[in-house]
Amino acid sequence: MTKHWLRPLLLVLLLVAVVVIAWPWVRVHLQAVAVLKTLSHEPLPWPVRAATVAVSTREVSIPTNEGVLRGRLYEPVGVKHARGMVIVHGVHHLGMNEPRLETFARAMAGCGIEVLTPELPAIADYRIGPESVDAIGESASWFAVRLTQEQKHRQSVSVLGLSFSGGLALLAAEQPEYASYMRMVFAIGSQANMQRVARYYRTGKAVRPDGTVETLAAHEYGPLVMEYEHVEEFVPAADRVALGAVLKQHLYEDLPAERKAMLGLTPAQRMAVVQLLKADDTRTVALLEANETKHVKEMEAVSPDRNLKAVDTPVYLLHGEADNVIPASETLWLAKGLQPEVMKAALVSPLISHVEMGKSPGMGDEWRLVDFMGKVLREAER
Repeated sequence: MTKHWLRPLLLVLLLVAVVVIAWPWVRVHLQAVAVLKTLSHEPLPWPVRAATVAVSTREVSIPTNEGVLRGRLYEPVGVKHARGMVIVHGVHHLGMNEPRLETFARAMAGCGIEVLTPELPAIADYRIGPESVDAIGESASWFAVRLTQEQKHRQSVSVLGLSFSGGLALLAAEQPEYASYMRMVFAIGSQANMQRVARYYRTGKAVRPDGTVETLAAHEYGPLVMEYEHVEEFVPAADRVALGAVLKQHLYEDLPAERKAMLGLTPAQRMAVVQLLKADDTRTVALLEANETKHVKEMEAVSPDRNLKAVDTPVYLLHGEADNVIPASETLWLAKGLQPEVMKAALVSPLISHVEMGKSPGMGDEWRLVDFMGKVLREAER
């Protein structure tokens, strides 16, 4: 009789043990699916939805050496001692209110992570400069200290940077005073070398570390950011305000405001702005090249590849295969430059464009992206 019951009992115990051991892995992969489906605006199946929690939000003020930054906290409801993550917006005038960023932050918080989204004024004004490196580092240190005080033991936070902000987050991780507060850096669609990216905007050619070259027409967004940031180098002084207004509204994707700004232009000004909006125009290419040459040192200041060996924080890199704002070759350069023990995972996926989800017919691509996000979530919770 004993033997009759022993085998089923042992089998049940074995299954329970397997479930207990495997659950952390299963849970983060369900959460990864939840994040990716949310970003794709797809409904969540019940098992996936069951692995997430509700999220509340509130506004905060972040003190820095340069003044107070606005920020928003996304807090997982009912989760005690949640780990922290700073998510930094890309180059966009809506800053922390950019809808894709809000969706991403809420999705990550739904996985049980407390998320802070600081607003970086320079990046929101389409300026990619070293002042934002300090803003990222100080936001991370403020958040880590806050969590330490709340949870009564020392905390560090993950830092997730979108687009150019990912490269700036790596630059912050190169500085010991900020790195000590960082648990991980996750860069999505980010630059290794700004001058190489600028050269790509002119030529449509992206050089990989192995010497091969990808030919891919650059999106107008990249060159326009450079033109807007240094508009005085692209138009005569007398036209700066009028043409700058058109470029601004074009970047803001405000078509009515752009049309209104165009109406006030002279025929010569209208011709000039049309040329600037065409990144492949011969005159525009020459101006971009002159701008690139003039601002070499400024570009070096926002290029993390100058000192990647100094990064000792775990790094995860994700890039869209057909990204034509910052080419995927930049992630390959980052992966090559980081120390092997620091470079935890890198993925170039056809499922992503720049920092947006796309579609792929391959199940293998979907699994690789889910597994990659699962690793990121495990690291963020570690």
